[in-house]
Amino acid sequence: MTDATSIANRYIVLWNETNADRRQALFSELWAEDGTYIDPLMQGRGHSQIDGLISAVHQQFPGFRFALIGQPDGHGDNVRFSWQLGPEGADGPIKGTDFATLDNGRLKEVVGFLDQVPAAA
Repeated sequence: MTDATSIANRYIVLWNETNADRRQALFSELWAEDGTYIDPLMQGRGHSQIDGLISAVHQQFPGFRFALIGQPDGHGDNVRFSWQLGPEGADGPIKGTDFATLDNGRLKEVVGFLDQVPAAA
C-alpha cells in the first residue's frame, strides 16, 4: 500500500527546495531516474529536465511556496493530491491537482492539472 501522505509531502518539499544541490539529493530519493512530469504548461523527463522546470517556477514566482490542500489519497501505485502555490501562510492564487504513478516506491510519472490560475500568471 502506498503512503500517499508521505509521497505528497516529500514531493512538495522537493518543489519548495531552492538549493539545487539539496534538490538533487531529494530527486534521487523520490523520483525514478527516467521519471516524467507533465502539466498544461510544461513537461520534462528525468531528473535534470524536471529540475529545470522547478527552477523556472522559482524564477517566475520568487518567494512563493507550495503547500498541500486537503488529504492526499492513494491506492496501489497511484497517488492523488492537491496543492496551492503562493506566499507562505496565505491562500495561494495558483492551485492544482497532481496524479502520480509509482514504481518501486519512487515517482515514475506525474500528471498535473491546474485548477486555478490567475490571468497574470
